[in-house]
Amino acid sequence: MVKHYTNFNIKKLHRGSIILIGNFDGLHLGHQKLFQLAQSYKKKYNLKIGVVNFDPMPKMFFNKKLKNFRLTNIEQKIKLLSSLKVDFVITKKFDKKFSKTKALNFVSQILNKKLRSKFIFVSNNFRFGNKREGDVNLLRKYEKSFNYKVIKPEPLIKSKKIVSSSLIRILLEKGFLEKANKLLNRNWTIQGVVKKGRQVGKKIGFPTCNIDIKDYVLAKPGVYAVKVSSKKGNKYLNGIANLGYRPTFNQKKILLEVHLFNFSGNLYNKLLTVEFLKFIRKEKKFKNVNQLTVQIKKDLNIAKNTK
Repeated sequence: MVKHYTNFNIKKLHRGSIILIGNFDGLHLGHQKLFQLAQSYKKKYNLKIGVVNFDPMPKMFFNKKLKNFRLTNIEQKIKLLSSLKVDFVITKKFDKKFSKTKALNFVSQILNKKLRSKFIFVSNNFRFGNKREGDVNLLRKYEKSFNYKVIKPEPLIKSKKIVSSSLIRILLEKGFLEKANKLLNRNWTIQGVVKKGRQVGKKIGFPTCNIDIKDYVLAKPGVYAVKVSSKKGNKYLNGIANLGYRPTFNQKKILLEVHLFNFSGNLYNKLLTVEFLKFIRKEKKFKNVNQLTVQIKKDLNIAKNTK
């Protein structure tokens, strides 16, 4: 398992490594290409690979109104980075004090003195330091002084568009789930704890697990075919999910409700991983519960035939 730090005081064996800096939200195909390149440097120079990312993401820290934005939470990100054969990850808490760090201090005190970075991988639009004063040009200016080399890979382009976390968020928000999943190279996934709800689903014959999506990006409200696993993650159950406001019942808060096929048991307070397989239809307000029930049965048939 990858070593996870919450500050820059890393162990001696991890100093002098290849350092990749960024949010890496979603760990999409573009990120995966970047880590493949880093692996070639690891092999050539016999160095370890480390990732520096921040929590919350700086954009969310500076814009408090930006509630639903993440593609992955920290736990998911660590697991994905481990699968990409990263040696260590630094998740630095992004707070007011750290946001005021001078760009040159970040380079001299953190990238050089604490991490002893040998190669630094960043995107072309990378900005850092107080008031975003630092950029790639500043990093390159001090390459010789601090004995590192800046690597700025070309972005990955698919269908004439740069593969980015922003593009995937847009696709999810528009309901283009399958396109988003292709760019992620896996199914988009939400993790959350099952909370007790109003038990409306149970009353109409379709009991659901209610999950607060917290700060995940808000995909298009509607009905989805899903598959679900518990914390152990060794067994999947197929199901159907409603992501939205339940307009038929005048729900005000966004909620993820999951109905599992062929399951009976208590999942309250359990952490579930929900993989989104197919967007079935957008959310709709029905005149009565009977109309809703008829539609749910149609949705279930579609979901059960989704692989």
